[in-house]
Amino acid sequence: MTATIDRIVRHPIKSIGYEDLTAVDLTTDAVLPGDRHYAVAHEAAKFTGQPTDWQAKSNFLRGVACPDLMAVRAMTQPDGRITLSHPRRPALTLDPLAESATLVAWLAPLWPDNRPAPSHVVALSGQAMTDVPDPWIALASSSTLRALSHRMGTDLSPHRFRANIWVDGWPVQHERDLIGQRITLGAATVEIVEPITRCRATCGNPVTGQDDADTLAALNTGWGHQDFGVYARVTSGARIVLGDQVRPA
Repeated sequence: MTATIDRIVRHPIKSIGYEDLTAVDLTTDAVLPGDRHYAVAHEAAKFTGQPTDWQAKSNFLRGVACPDLMAVRAMTQPDGRITLSHPRRPALTLDPLAESATLVAWLAPLWPDNRPAPSHVVALSGQAMTDVPDPWIALASSSTLRALSHRMGTDLSPHRFRANIWVDGWPVQHERDLIGQRITLGAATVEIVEPITRCRATCGNPVTGQDDADTLAALNTGWGHQDFGVYARVTSGARIVLGDQVRPA
């Protein structure tokens, strides 16, 4: 079976909304365009105002602390504003940085009372607030997702894992065999860098916002580790489109 790009996903605001794409322009040594461009800091963050460099994920609102965030959907509008929706909140369209207080107020009813409250929106030019400071993309396998779903007896949404690019047609867990190697995604080339170790955010259901599946236990029991997907560095940028073939470089 030929391996192809099965899904392309952007997360404009860290941990708050996912957006399916049909195509995107990858740039050498850069994250997926617009991915985690914004993040929402909480009141216990180790910085005030706008930071000057990358900051650790512990400073921001995340799905691991609030499964309800996993059910937020996002759509970037032509003017750059973002529309957010959630099964228990009214739809909202805004410029996250310019309307920071509005976004914080929209999130407040979803956020647990026993956690530091949402504070303000953060955005840095040229630096995404991804989980690692390196300009990597997150790549995952649809075959591995199906195998994990079968093991758990439930149809797991790919959006639990917040990957950017999904590849279909690989053997289960093949992505781990590619670490240190280069592959082509359509006309682009990436180097597979390291596995992604998962947290309890993946237990949250992206449809309901409920913590309903112990993905970590299933990963550990089935494969002896807590990894799902891999980080990749773009070594040669190009436009990629759903259905593009994925091959060894």
